[in-house]
Amino acid sequence: MSQEKPDLDVNVPASGTGCAECLASGGWWVHLRRCALCGHVGCCDTSPSQHASAHHRGSGHPLIQSFEPGEDWFYDYRDKQMYEGPRLAAPSSRPDDQPVPGPAGRVPANWRDLIH
Repeated sequence: MSQEKPDLDVNVPASGTGCAECLASGGWWVHLRRCALCGHVGCCDTSPSQHASAHHRGSGHPLIQSFEPGEDWFYDYRDKQMYEGPRLAAPSSRPDDQPVPGPAGRVPANWRDLIH
């Protein structure tokens, strides 16, 4: 008998404090989202590179949680709905002192012209 793969793992910590791909490439983001299954932190769809959605498309992992301070909502890519969910392993958000957009020193002055 086969068992369905879970959609989230409450024990997996976030992959870091910023978008993994933006940090590696010198990019920047508007807001951050965390994969509820593997912990990958990617940038939101307003951000130029939209790495959280790209992670979903590449991995098939369906659920993300906001990785912004004070936000704990989940989003399911399958039905495009927002949900409440369980507390995931720490950290639950980017550091409070990390600017939005971020990271500090990488955001161009005309960033509003570059977002989706």
